[in-house]
Amino acid sequence: MGTKQYTGSPEDADLMRADSLAREIFADVANKWAFLIIEFLGERTLRFSELRNEVEGISHKMLTQNLRMLERNGLVERKVHPTVPPRVEYTLTEAGRGLRATVDGMCGWTHTYLGHIEESRRRFDA
Repeated sequence: MGTKQYTGSPEDADLMRADSLAREIFADVANKWAFLIIEFLGERTLRFSELRNEVEGISHKMLTQNLRMLERNGLVERKVHPTVPPRVEYTLTEAGRGLRATVDGMCGWTHTYLGHIEESRRRFDA
């Protein structure tokens, strides 16, 4: 069974256009917090507090904003359990798991080239 994909107009995916939807999506998900959230949610479903503990250095506000953005873009699913106090869990959707493969690639690239990048920065800054 294949993944069903929906397409908008060609202009929506045209990276050459400043107003393309593709550029908007890139701007949303290509930030350090979104990458880290996707990486940690790729392991398992997490509650807000668990996710905040995993993503070192993220503020409550930034985590909330990024989770909402990822949910809006259909990459994260938010499930509220009717308890007192409410228990909220986050998990990656199918699209989010697809993006995680790219995030994993970026993380692998970072590990592979970290020494090279550090050396280049030292030479540049000297």
